[in-house]
Amino acid sequence: MSNSLVLLMDVRLPLKDPIPIFSLVLFIILLAPILLRKLRIPSIIGLIIAGMLIGENGFGLIEKNSIDLFGKAGLLYIMFLAGLELDMAEFFKNRYRSMVFGALTFFIPLLLGYVICTYVLHFNFKATILIASMFATHTLVAYPLASRLGITKNEAVTVAVGGTIITDTAVLLILAIITGAQAGNLNTYFWIRLGISLAIFAAIILWLMPILGRWFFKKIKDDKTSHFIFVLALVFASAFLAELAGVEGIIGAFLAGLALNQLIPHTSPLMNRIEFVGNAIFIPFFLISVGMLVDLRVLLQGTEALIIAGTLTAMALSSKWLAAFFTQLIFKYSPTQRNIIFGLSSAHAAATIAVILIGFNLHLVNEAVLNGTVILILITCMVGSFVTESAGRKLAVQDGDHKPELPDQPERILVPVSNPDKIESLLDFAVMIKDAHAPTPIYPLAVVQDNEEARDKIHLTNKMMEKAIIHAAATESDLQVVTRIDLNVSDGIARAAKELMISDVILGWTDKTSTTDRWFGTIFGTTMDNVLQSVWETVYVCNFLHPLNTTKKMVLVLPPNTEYELGFLHYLQKMLLLAKQAGAKLLVFSTEKTRQFTEAYIVQTKVSADITYKQFDTMEDFLILSRDITRDDLVVIVTARKGTLSYHAYMEGIPAKVGRHFKDNNVILLYPEQTATDYVEAGLQPDDLTLAPIQEQLANLNKLGKAVKRIFKGPKK
Repeated sequence: MSNSLVLLMDVRLPLKDPIPIFSLVLFIILLAPILLRKLRIPSIIGLIIAGMLIGENGFGLIEKNSIDLFGKAGLLYIMFLAGLELDMAEFFKNRYRSMVFGALTFFIPLLLGYVICTYVLHFNFKATILIASMFATHTLVAYPLASRLGITKNEAVTVAVGGTIITDTAVLLILAIITGAQAGNLNTYFWIRLGISLAIFAAIILWLMPILGRWFFKKIKDDKTSHFIFVLALVFASAFLAELAGVEGIIGAFLAGLALNQLIPHTSPLMNRIEFVGNAIFIPFFLISVGMLVDLRVLLQGTEALIIAGTLTAMALSSKWLAAFFTQLIFKYSPTQRNIIFGLSSAHAAATIAVILIGFNLHLVNEAVLNGTVILILITCMVGSFVTESAGRKLAVQDGDHKPELPDQPERILVPVSNPDKIESLLDFAVMIKDAHAPTPIYPLAVVQDNEEARDKIHLTNKMMEKAIIHAAATESDLQVVTRIDLNVSDGIARAAKELMISDVILGWTDKTSTTDRWFGTIFGTTMDNVLQSVWETVYVCNFLHPLNTTKKMVLVLPPNTEYELGFLHYLQKMLLLAKQAGAKLLVFSTEKTRQFTEAYIVQTKVSADITYKQFDTMEDFLILSRDITRDDLVVIVTARKGTLSYHAYMEGIPAKVGRHFKDNNVILLYPEQTATDYVEAGLQPDDLTLAPIQEQLANLNKLGKAVKRIFKGPKK
C-alpha cells in the first residue's frame, strides 16, 4: 500500500491539518453564496448555515478553534470597514441623530430586558443586568450587504453605524463593571483606572494614529504592499489597546477606521485592496465561525431551553424594532430607512456571545441561557440579513432615482503625461474628481513629436502607459489610453481635447533643476501658454509633492467675479468632491458675493462638507494666505486666462510667488472653463468683451440667485 493511500486512510474528523481545513473553508466561501443566491437567500445566511454544518455541533468536520484567528480578525475587519467607509462630513452632520438612535437602541432593550428577566424569567439582579445589556448590543453582520448595495452613504446607514458604536461601548462598559462587581473589585481605584485607561486609549487612536499614518504615507509613497500591511497592523494594534483599556477590541477597530478615514480615499487603490481582502477572506471566516456557535440540539433538551430561547429572541428583535421605529418617528425617516436601521441593528453575534460567555464563566447564568443565546444569534442574524437585503435593494433604487441628471455633454477627463513618475499621482487626482456615475473613462494622453525618432518614442510611450493601466486596474477605474503624433505637445493636447470633447484637462509640472525653473519654465513656457490659449475647458495644473490622502486641509482661493465665469459651477463641484475624497477640511478665500453663490450651491445640492470661509477681496492680498497654510495643506488657486472676466494682472506673478512661499505644499492652479476671447495688449476695453458668456452663466446661476436671496435676505431700504 502506497504512502499516499495510508495518509488518505489516516484522515480523521475533526480535521487537524491546516491545509484541508483551509481548502474546505475556501470552497464553502466560494460555493455557499452561489448556491443560496439562486434561492434568493442572502450570502451571509449561507455562510452561517455552512458554519453550523461543518462545526462541532454539526458534522464535526473542523473544530472552531482552528479558524478562531480568522474569525476574530473578520469581526474586527467589519468594525474597521464600518469606520473607514463612514462619510465623515455626513457623520458629523448627523452625530446628534446617531446619539439619539444609540440611546434608544441601548435603553429600550435594557429597560424591557430588565422587566422580562426580573418578572418573567425571575433572574437575580446581576444576571438581569447582564442579559438586558446583551439585548442592547448588536453586531453589524449585515453591513457587508449594505456596502455591496452601495447604500453606505445613506443617512439611515450612517445613523445605524454611529448608534452601534455608542450602544456597544455602553454595553461593554457595563460588562466591565459587572465583572469588577462579581470579583469584588468595584472600588474607587477601579473607576480611576478605567477612566484613565480609556482616556489614554482614545488619545492614542484618535490623535496619535492620524499623525503616524500621515507621516508613513508621505515617507513610503510607492510601496503599495507596505501601505496595506501598515493599515492592517494599526487595526489589530488598536484592538489590542482597547482590550488593555478595559473594553472589547471591536471598539478599537472601529475607532481605527475613524482615525484612518481621512487618510484612505474611497477611490484609492489601498481602499480597494482593503475591501477586497476583507470581503474575500476575513469577513466570510467570521460568519462561518458565528455559525459554528449554533447548536440546534439544545432545542431538544426540554421546555426550559425552548422557553428561554424563544423569550430571548423575541425580546431582542422587538426591542431593536422599537428603537428603529421611534428613530423613524423622531427624524421622519421613510419605512425603508427604518427597516435598514432595524436590519443593521438587529443581528446579535460577537459582542453578544462575549457578554453571555463571561456571565456563564462567572456563574451568573446557566447553560440553558447560554444555549438560548446561541439560538438567538442564529435567528437574529438571519432576520437582520433578510431585512437589510430587502430594504437595501429598495433604498438603492430610491437613491438612484434621486441622483442628479447627468449634463448633456458627458464628463471627459484628459490626463496628458510625459513623466512616468507623475502618472500615478495625476491619475489618483483624476479618479478623485471624477463623477462616479459618469459612464465615460479617463483618457491618459501621450503626445509624440512627429520626427524621425517618432517610431522609437511610440514604443517607449506604450511601455509608460502600461504603468497607468496597471495603476487604474487597482482602483477599478476605466481607462482609455490615447496616443497622438503631432508637431508639438501643445497642439497634440489641443487636438485631442477637441476630438474627444474633453471637459477637464489635468496637467503636471515638468521636473527642473530648481524651484524657480520648475515654476517659471512650466507656467510661462511655450507649451503651457499654448495649451491655455487653445484649450478653453477646465484646466488643472498640478504639482503634487506628497500623496493627496495626506492632505489635512484644502485651501481654495477664489478670485473676484469668478462666479460669473462659464465653468464656475463645474469646478466648484469638483473641488467639493476632491475635499470629500481626500477627507480634508475646506478653507475658502473669496469675496462676500462669491461666498453667497458658493453657499447657495451647497444648500441647493445638499453637499455635506466641512467648510470655513475667509474674506478675500483682491488678488493683491494673495500672500496673506500663508498665515493659514501649513505643510500638510493642499493649495488650490483659481486663476484665469487673459481677457476673461475674472482675470487680474496680479495673476501673472502668482506662479512665482507660489513657488517661493508654498514650495513644500501640494498645489493646483485651476483655470476654469471660459469662452475664447481675443486679448488686446494695449488694454482691454469693456466693448471688447462679448456678453454671451456672461449671459450664459447668469442663466445657469438663475436658480442659485434665487437661493441666495432666500438665504441672505438683506434689509429693505
